[in-house]
Amino acid sequence: MQRLEHMQHLDKHLVDELAHVARESVRAELREQTRGQRRKAALYAGSGAAALYAGAAVALAVGLALDLVLPGWAAALVTAVILAVVAFALRTAARPNTPGAAATGVTGGTKATGSAPVPPVPSTPPTVGTDHTRGDG
Repeated sequence: MQRLEHMQHLDKHLVDELAHVARESVRAELREQTRGQRRKAALYAGSGAAALYAGAAVALAVGLALDLVLPGWAAALVTAVILAVVAFALRTAARPNTPGAAATGVTGGTKATGSAPVPPVPSTPPTVGTDHTRGDG
């Protein structure tokens, strides 16, 4: 009987060691993947900052070009309107669905503009408690 208990102890020790090795290898793999993703995120952030400055330079160039033919305040106003139209167009393109398309009833129902989507109604009411029959599984 002692030998059986000793084997169980060894088995438990072996399982603990294997679990420890598996955890460490998973941690090392995740660390390596995270390092690559951090680098990629930093590069995306840098490219976004550069694009922001490039956009500001283009807006300044447009404003200065308009300043040659218009007063300064009018050139700034026209540049601001152009940027607002571009921002609105980009926001509209980024939306998964427009409010007009949702109101027409893509899913078959009508939807008020600005309201949250309604989940489908289940065909049977949910059961409460532990009153399951044996066949439900």
